[in-house]
Amino acid sequence: MSRPSPSRSGIAALAACFLALSGCAAGGGDDGREGGGQDEAFATVETEFGEVVIEERPERVVALGWGDAEIALQLGVEPVGAADWIGFGEDVDGIGPWVEHTYSESPEILGTMELDYEAVAALEPDLILDVNSSGEQERYERLAAIADTVGVGPGGANYLTTGEEQVRMIGTALGQAERAEEILQEQEEAFAEAAGQHPEWQDLTVSVVTRTSEGWGAYTQDGRVEFMQELGFTLNPEIEALGADGEWSVSLSDEQLSTVDADLIVAFPIFIGEEEITEDPSWNAIPAVAEGRALVITGELSQAFSLGTPEARGYALDQLVPLIEDSLAGQA
Repeated sequence: MSRPSPSRSGIAALAACFLALSGCAAGGGDDGREGGGQDEAFATVETEFGEVVIEERPERVVALGWGDAEIALQLGVEPVGAADWIGFGEDVDGIGPWVEHTYSESPEILGTMELDYEAVAALEPDLILDVNSSGEQERYERLAAIADTVGVGPGGANYLTTGEEQVRMIGTALGQAERAEEILQEQEEAFAEAAGQHPEWQDLTVSVVTRTSEGWGAYTQDGRVEFMQELGFTLNPEIEALGADGEWSVSLSDEQLSTVDADLIVAFPIFIGEEEITEDPSWNAIPAVAEGRALVITGELSQAFSLGTPEARGYALDQLVPLIEDSLAGQA
């Protein structure tokens, strides 16, 4: 796939990957170490590629994984280079509007799946974050030849590094392990509060669905599904049964679309108009859609729901919960 622009390439390429796969300078504080001896490394991070030992506090960080840059920013570190997976654009430094700690100096916006390694090297990084990414051996080796590289977590190839693991790994690499735990605790409490206010959602089934120019798909092992599970929902068993190890989504034909029927459906378009979903006869024939138990989200809410960084999840939680309430009103 050609790359029309860095800001658009990530989610477009990942959308194609989605269907192809399923069809076949740092702030102070905690330094991430147990001890404080002078001879100890600054940080050690466990990855799919083995231990990454970071000898000194990184000063020039490049963040390439899905959401890695936003997590670094939340931890007080401004990457000098970053990947814009969602397509926010260079004019907003490739980050969402929910980010509290933004850049004081714009980063170099780099490629995503089609990465320009020379551009990465030109930034002279001393640490590269590629935590939530494809986890390809060749990609890792090329990045590691440039600088210390924290790749995907153990077993996290194909974008399967979990959100919690991503925060912890980046926090450790940046010497902010304690703050990373605080962020995760705050996130857990926010979801627990929302779930506690809606006990009627416990064990209701949900399908998380998307449509691209190439067709329909549903998520299985993915942060979007985890988002709904943390609110008490259970993944639609029919969709779960279609999933396979090492895949985070499944593609669906028009004939299979009825399998997404559930107590609640959350759907969103990727680089197509909302009407490509809402005006589709197969979509409208689904009982949950006909009965008003389906949400089609777009814009910033869709972006936040998809990105899944702690700040994005907080934004999506605030926006999505009232929509779910309205959709399920009288259904419990």
